[in-house]
Amino acid sequence: MEDSLSRDARLVLDLALTLRRDGHGGIADDLTDPAGLTAWVRAHPEALPGGVDFTADEAALTAVRDLRAAVRALFARAVRPGEPSPADADRLLPVPEALHRLNTAAAGTPTVPVLHWADDAEPDVRHRAVQGGGDLAAALAHTAIAFLAGPDRRRLRACRAPRCARYFLERHPRQEWCEPSCGNRARVARRHERHRTSV
Repeated sequence: MEDSLSRDARLVLDLALTLRRDGHGGIADDLTDPAGLTAWVRAHPEALPGGVDFTADEAALTAVRDLRAAVRALFARAVRPGEPSPADADRLLPVPEALHRLNTAAAGTPTVPVLHWADDAEPDVRHRAVQGGGDLAAALAHTAIAFLAGPDRRRLRACRAPRCARYFLERHPRQEWCEPSCGNRARVARRHERHRTSV
């Protein structure tokens, strides 16, 4: 199912996953400088129009990092009553601040209503960004809002494996880990803990 994600859902998950465990007990950040943001945007040309030619500056980097912090805080809220990603547990923004950041970023792009009406469906109004209006953080904020307000949000989970900081969309009801390697790591850690406490 995760392979059939909408382009917007994939983009907002990818934004959240630019902050991850580095495999050595620390956190790796793909957005530490403008070059990192430039590379990330250029890797998403289908989701971010103009991304192929995008070059980040410090202001864009700060805006996207602030937005990512808001998205991860709202992801943590979305996975309740489950625990947030271990990478976020001690540094989450308060939800009101996260909502404020997200909505403020989204306001950077003026939108217009567009009516869609397929032959076999009810009329549907969607909001489209005004051509040339807004910036990268605003476009990403719109994507995040669509994801958080949409049905895929209910499938969002934080990986429970040690040393993993990823969020993922659940493919089946018993899925606890983002990848099989995380499941293996979690089982090994549990076995090690049982052995340590029984000795």
